[in-house]
Amino acid sequence: MTEEILINVTPRETRVAVVENGMLQELHIERGWSRGVVGNIYKGRVQRVMPGMQAAFIDIGLDRAAFLHAADIIKPAPLTEGTASNVDEAPLPPQPTRPIAELLRDGQDIIVQVVKDPIGGKGARLTTQLSIPSRYLVLLPRTRVIGVSARIEDEAERARLKGIVGANSAGSVQHGYIVRTNAEGQPDEALGEDVAYLNRVWALIEERSKNARVGERVYEDLSLPMRAVRDLLRRDVEKVKVDSRETCDRLKAFAAQYMPGLNEKIEPYVGARPIFDLYGVEDEIQRALEKQVPLKSGGYLVIDQTEAMTTVDVNTGSFLGQRNLEETVYRTNLEAAQSVARQLRLRNLGGIIIIDFIDMTDAEHKRQVLRQLEKALARDHAKTTVYDFSPLGLVEMTRKRTTESLQRQLSEPCHECTGRGSLKTPETVTYEIFRDVVRQVRQFEAARLLVIASPKVVARITDEESAAVAELEEFLGKSIRFQSDEQYSQEQFDVVLL
Repeated sequence: MTEEILINVTPRETRVAVVENGMLQELHIERGWSRGVVGNIYKGRVQRVMPGMQAAFIDIGLDRAAFLHAADIIKPAPLTEGTASNVDEAPLPPQPTRPIAELLRDGQDIIVQVVKDPIGGKGARLTTQLSIPSRYLVLLPRTRVIGVSARIEDEAERARLKGIVGANSAGSVQHGYIVRTNAEGQPDEALGEDVAYLNRVWALIEERSKNARVGERVYEDLSLPMRAVRDLLRRDVEKVKVDSRETCDRLKAFAAQYMPGLNEKIEPYVGARPIFDLYGVEDEIQRALEKQVPLKSGGYLVIDQTEAMTTVDVNTGSFLGQRNLEETVYRTNLEAAQSVARQLRLRNLGGIIIIDFIDMTDAEHKRQVLRQLEKALARDHAKTTVYDFSPLGLVEMTRKRTTESLQRQLSEPCHECTGRGSLKTPETVTYEIFRDVVRQVRQFEAARLLVIASPKVVARITDEESAAVAELEEFLGKSIRFQSDEQYSQEQFDVVLL
């Protein structure tokens, strides 16, 4: 499998695409006026403690107050070793949650970190359990954890990495660490440099926190290109291509300092065609905003993103199969499982996800489809949990969400339908106009009336509903004139009394 990272830089927007075997798998976008705040650390102030919610609202200088739950305040118990299923998850056992009123009070100053961007109408999600990532490690201040990513499966390698980190952190101010997947096979020196770097960063954060004002940011994560190199560049990545010479030079210097040997994989793109056009990324982005996703077999997915959850419906479409219905359904579901995993990653869909595979009767087929889905999700950087088929034949899963989905980053609700996804028909609007005309005449005096509406609605009224208009004029004893206006949406109209 060949993997490339493409970085497109413009003055106000940076985009990073992860392409595997010529197919776009991930897209990350950062815009100058709306950079995400996940990972940033702020000095905040408690605005309001909510005992009924076991949470508090914290002012950290953003437009909306941020949300801090009691479970994210409790200090973890000291440990000596642990296992992390994902580098973003601290390997900490669950602790009993104390009442929020015992942990915080109104007006209290507090140092917090953002773990989830503001999404929709919700404020940012916070934690006091801070973590600082580097290339190979994640620093967990004021804990004694040494955890290793579960994706490193070799027990001897896990023990070696724990020993290296333990030895390098001894003798100084001791903190906890999670060893990231990227650390597998790395020498002692590389991990030692990361420990020293993280200790310097933490010392700076502590110093800034003492003098910071409420709402002031005391630590900011790297810019998108730097994060992409830090988190995504591995030895199995073939190339990192950057269409900005200046950004490319910065990334090469960054990689040379923190990832010796990998900086040679970063190279400038100097082609005449835009880099995303050359790799077909722009077309893939457009397709990722569509509800329907075609499958090679002729089947298709329908993806609906709602406030509560995302639903995925699998259909056979034009795929007729070769043998029988069960085999056709099985083959379609296998292909759909791979496509669903890719679409979740590409569209950055998170939260609760319900997949409605086509009904299968064979229990082994169901197991194979689930295995295919889990295997396809294994390359996803976000934490995912997949459950078995429900009695209704649905697969429920969750995917960790920290930022807005691709659709919500790039789109807004339709101004005509206000996000419903459908419009009232011209016939429905016509009868609404007739009812409003009667209502207006009964309330106000007028010699005649003027109705302004969209061309499609006016055309229907003056053509198919001309007899109804004549009856209405006779019933009211008033003259009604209709005028079309291109500026009116299909559902919009005005009744003017003359």
